[in-house]
Amino acid sequence: MYSRLFAPVLAPRPCAFADSRSEAAMGRLVMKFGGTSVADIERIRNVAQHVKREVGAGHEVAVVVSAMAGTTNRLVEWCREAAILHDAREYDTVVAAGEQVTSGLLAIALQGIGVPARSWQGWQIPIATTDAHGLARILEIDGAELIRRFQERAEVAVISGFQGVHNETRRITTLGRGGSDTSAVAVAAAIHADRCDIYTDVDGVYTSDPRVVPKARRLEKIAFEEMLEFASLGAKVLQVRSVELGMVHNVRICVRSSFEQPDTGDARGSPAGTLICDEEEIVEQHVVTGIAFSKDEAQISIRRVRDKPGVAAAIFGPLAEANVNVDMIVQNVSGDGATTDITFTVPAADYERASAVLAGSRPAIGYERVDGANDVAKVSVIGIGMRSHAGVAAQAFRALAERGINIRAITTSEIKFSLLIDAAYTELAVRTLHSLYGLDR
Repeated sequence: MYSRLFAPVLAPRPCAFADSRSEAAMGRLVMKFGGTSVADIERIRNVAQHVKREVGAGHEVAVVVSAMAGTTNRLVEWCREAAILHDAREYDTVVAAGEQVTSGLLAIALQGIGVPARSWQGWQIPIATTDAHGLARILEIDGAELIRRFQERAEVAVISGFQGVHNETRRITTLGRGGSDTSAVAVAAAIHADRCDIYTDVDGVYTSDPRVVPKARRLEKIAFEEMLEFASLGAKVLQVRSVELGMVHNVRICVRSSFEQPDTGDARGSPAGTLICDEEEIVEQHVVTGIAFSKDEAQISIRRVRDKPGVAAAIFGPLAEANVNVDMIVQNVSGDGATTDITFTVPAADYERASAVLAGSRPAIGYERVDGANDVAKVSVIGIGMRSHAGVAAQAFRALAERGINIRAITTSEIKFSLLIDAAYTELAVRTLHSLYGLDR
């Protein structure tokens, strides 16, 4: 649940990106920099130059920063060394310190090059959250003071990402790994920003992973729904919650590289990237936008389960209680008509735990046996154009069959379909599908 403060932000002020509108007029931007972008003092100085470029172009700027690369892992390990079973509230106090250091250092670097700046911690704004320590959700952000300082002092706000405060207890909270992306989009909604630029170690969103598909192309624009599928199906560019928040509040997000030289860019002076926006902004919509994949999958098949009401609840209820995320689900009725086989996937890291849960629930489920495999991969074809085109999946089935790739399971939705295959064929399948749908061109 998000605050009423975000509700009015349904139609951001116009801000050009690869279109005919002028960006000469002053706008308001949020710039977010991840851990690799602020890994050391030299990179923090580079970030400061990126910010100075946007300030020099006349924009009001808020910057959201992550902890320096490796810092959060080190802080988490210290917590574990201090006590295996530690207080989640104190854990948040410790791990939130990484972003605090980065925000202060960047503010100092900006001041050193003549850009007025001030650091802000989550509790100072404040960013109000739930009290689910370690995985809190944002409730509201009061952006009034930030906006006032933009207008009266022309001051850059350097905000610690990943953190907030629970108003009732006044305790620091954290939003979970990747939470700085969510912080940035939420701040953009709260201050009515024209755009939220996510600077990372890649220069945009690609049609597939360039390390697997050398011919993968950077997308100029991608719809929120497509990006949400990419983020949830294995792409590591953006955190899922940040895309979801951007879609709900129509915050235009741009993925850019912080490793581009700050004084180089496109016709508007900013580094090239991929704009994530409402599909109405995308004039030319392709049938398939990209291919995502994940090798961190495990398959579980429950054999000869009694085909009667309540069986699915007996299987998936205990798994949900154990916080095991179930994805692809396929059910087949056995030849005798009295039993059924149910196959589903879970994250590979949860395979052993899921197997143990099912073993403990065997009396309630009443299955004959459980088969499993953790040498599988999920390959997904994504594109909003599939809504109005038939036969897209059938093309994939034929192409993979010609390559001798067996499909273990299939799931579909309005804008994507996912195939479960043997992990050994992942790269071949991804390249085959990438070429099949003309994404190489």
